[in-house]
Amino acid sequence: MKNKPELLAPAGDLERLKIALLYGADAVYCGGPGFGLRANAVNFSFEELKEGIDFAHQLNKKVYVTINIVLHNKEAKELLPYLKKIESLHPDAIIVSDPYVIELALKETNLEVHLSTQQSTLNYESCDFFYHEGVKRIVLARECSKEDIAEIIRRVPIEIETFIHGAMCAAYSGRCVLSNFLTNRDANRGGCSQICRWDFKLLSDGQEVEAPKDFTLCSKDLSLLEYLPDMIDMGITSFKLEGRMRSIYYVATVVSVYRKVIDEYCNNPDSYEYNKEYERVLRRVANRDSVAQFFNGVNDERGSYYNGREELSNQDFLGLILDYDAQTHVATVEQRNYFKKGDVVEIFGPNHPVYTMTIDKIYDENNELIDVVRHPQQIVKLNVLAEVKRYDMIRFKIVDKQ
Repeated sequence: MKNKPELLAPAGDLERLKIALLYGADAVYCGGPGFGLRANAVNFSFEELKEGIDFAHQLNKKVYVTINIVLHNKEAKELLPYLKKIESLHPDAIIVSDPYVIELALKETNLEVHLSTQQSTLNYESCDFFYHEGVKRIVLARECSKEDIAEIIRRVPIEIETFIHGAMCAAYSGRCVLSNFLTNRDANRGGCSQICRWDFKLLSDGQEVEAPKDFTLCSKDLSLLEYLPDMIDMGITSFKLEGRMRSIYYVATVVSVYRKVIDEYCNNPDSYEYNKEYERVLRRVANRDSVAQFFNGVNDERGSYYNGREELSNQDFLGLILDYDAQTHVATVEQRNYFKKGDVVEIFGPNHPVYTMTIDKIYDENNELIDVVRHPQQIVKLNVLAEVKRYDMIRFKIVDKQ
């Protein structure tokens, strides 16, 4: 048996925090009401942070709070009161990028400090510098190769966290001014408008270049599922998933898949076999292709789209289980997408195998039979023979995208 790395998941709000932890994450990261890099996320109030931290600690799990914007003068005087307030909530660490935040937090609070990927840390000399500054953990830049990570771990006695799944930035993780220039939204302060995913006409000597598709800078997503055994053997402390603005369905699915692979390898490394079926499940919750990006050294044109792509909205997530009566075998469900009688679906959750069934009867909130569930967040009841639980989810049966 091998030591298991931490599985760290995103939490865009309190519901997603609970889902991530229930579905197998060891820790979550989230933003408070200020100083974070997700201006478009719901983010947490202080009261919600307290509730989320207490919920995690009851499960012997952790919460890290992001304080990772690039500070301007106007924020400097507001920082210490904010840090003190965060400290009073007892998170397990804060994630920061600005050196002043590091200095102030370590000098004036008892907060544990993790260095954000926004510092784009790629070499062991930088890691050693921050280690001696008092930083407990470094979230390495997504551009690190396997060799880079291994050398840093070998040379510097600091916790190392690496991204293993999620969206990639066309620049060095947020260090981009395209959004500022074209939309006046600052990528380094949480307002990125994702210009790299826009479509552009190409010009040559002032003339438009004829092409079958418009040009884009869009990166494909990152997925290191296949490489997890190598990364575990390297001694990486924490595996980080991206996606604080993703749905509860996305968070639950991705967390549960990575949880399974980590556990399967660490619990029995000598007989471990990679299960490609998990890739199929991940493909169904994504709207972009995913590759290993910089990890395996193949960072060429295969990591980006360039000539456009189609991003389809995922409609697989059908409902969230609210309650289950084991005597009557009736599940109460909150609808999330259109489904109907006769659909073949799967119910998955953190505490049981995937259960496949055909929907035979649907009852509305008045206990009347209906054939179709089409109203947003409609409450319905289904006959489910398997014992399911609150927070389990219903999706269409997983098949490959065509």
